[in-house]
Amino acid sequence: MVVVMAADATEEDIARVVERVESVGGEAFVSKGVARTIIGLVGDIDSFHHLNLRTLHGVADVHRISDPYKLVSRQHHPERSTVWVGREGMRVPIGPDTFTLMAGPCAVETPDQTLEAAQMAKSAGATILRGGAFKPRTSPYAFQGLGVRGLEILADAREATGLPVVTEVVDARDVAVVAEHADMLQIGTRNMANFGLLQAVGEAGRPVLLKRGMTATIEEWLMAAEYIAQRGQIDVVLCERGIRTFEPATRNTLDISAVPVVQATSHLPVIIDPSHASGRKDLIVPLARAGIAAGADGVIVDVHPTPETALCDGPQALEGADLRELASAVRRLPELLGRRDARDLTR
Repeated sequence: MVVVMAADATEEDIARVVERVESVGGEAFVSKGVARTIIGLVGDIDSFHHLNLRTLHGVADVHRISDPYKLVSRQHHPERSTVWVGREGMRVPIGPDTFTLMAGPCAVETPDQTLEAAQMAKSAGATILRGGAFKPRTSPYAFQGLGVRGLEILADAREATGLPVVTEVVDARDVAVVAEHADMLQIGTRNMANFGLLQAVGEAGRPVLLKRGMTATIEEWLMAAEYIAQRGQIDVVLCERGIRTFEPATRNTLDISAVPVVQATSHLPVIIDPSHASGRKDLIVPLARAGIAAGADGVIVDVHPTPETALCDGPQALEGADLRELASAVRRLPELLGRRDARDLTR
């Protein structure tokens, strides 16, 4: 069961609902977004019905949800959500009315490389800078990222370009320091089922970008989002980044069908990552076009000033003519589907 609070509900109103639920042995998980607060209830449904929660001040509605994921389901929130990323003066929307481009280096290497990549991303139409300070790699001998120094470099690039920052957190112990420097926390594919980490980022007070696990079903992906929402953060953006199949021609198989399937099931925004799906720069623009046509709310891509020297995923990093081609697609195609450029609504 889910309690949807009114837009003008006070902290006292929320506390009153929680107290009433706990009085009958239930648990209440409060999730706060920019525009609304939702309270997920766990316990005996019949006992909740006797509480008459709809009569409490500040309660807008109460829903009984049959989906296993209560807070991210469209059953209680039929309109799709918009997630705002950034701080005062540079807040960017990701949602059904706009199209958002996130771009930047897969890994932060140096201040100059990161700033140049950020400027390239912005010139291509990006409104959010992506970059990896902590890099979970398949090989323990591969470049693992600069850690906190990488976060500082990203923060400097944000100040120079005005682009909010999204970066990956790989360990629950690092959530606080990453949240201090970044505007959005990313959960990578290898950590989609790291439930302790999901709960930690749900409590961090930042929007979350949740990538689909490489072997995860859509329901498992949405249940991972539910872990985050249950801990207080309803502003979650889902990222389809390719799943592992039998086909070796690409690094992964981008599941374009996941975009409309998830949007029909969940109110959360859905973006795609053609860079990590394909692992090949020549496929990024075609896959981005396909994602836009399928209704994706945004695209996240790798950008690097010198891909041949990149310490991480150079073969999939865009620059030059490839980046200009992507910029053209991002500028023209979403408009044909009635979407506005996220740059127009940044505030």
